[in-house]
Amino acid sequence: MQFIMIDGKGDPNTSQEYVAALAALYAVAYTLKFMSKQELGRDYGVPPLEGLWWASDMSVFAPDQTDRDAWQWTMMIMTPEWIRLEQFAGAVEAARRKKSPPELDHVRLETFHEGLSVQILHVGPYSVEGPTIARLHGEYLPQHGLVENGKHHEVYLGDPRRTAPEKLKTVLRQPVRIAAKNVMG
Repeated sequence: MQFIMIDGKGDPNTSQEYVAALAALYAVAYTLKFMSKQELGRDYGVPPLEGLWWASDMSVFAPDQTDRDAWQWTMMIMTPEWIRLEQFAGAVEAARRKKSPPELDHVRLETFHEGLSVQILHVGPYSVEGPTIARLHGEYLPQHGLVENGKHHEVYLGDPRRTAPEKLKTVLRQPVRIAAKNVMG
């Protein structure tokens, strides 16, 4: 699938880089939508925000960790397959003329292939995803002979500005592969 993407680092709750990245990402996403409707005669709804999350030391994602400054992320919004690099470049320039978000030059259009993945729906605040993630990683993967094979992926189905935290819905995804079997001679 094709996405507009932007990378960054830091706690999404306190990082100005994260706020600026989302402003740039949404500016391009909505500009693309309206350009597609006007110039190509093809309208679409802007899909939900998605995020890839990782760190060089994955223990910073443990539920008891509060230091999120080491978190790395790629935030992304899917775009239809008919959007080409020319439309994307035009949307970036139009967003620059209209709002000029500071992180605009870091937004990119890229194809993303995740491969085999498992997922679970988390209902509730982002801050309490830990037990749901633990069920996915600590229970489901081992029970089914699977191991992680890529970055943790989240799809945000609710708008945290308009949805009560206890009603937020997030799809938690993990790319996987079949675990190598320990074969003894």
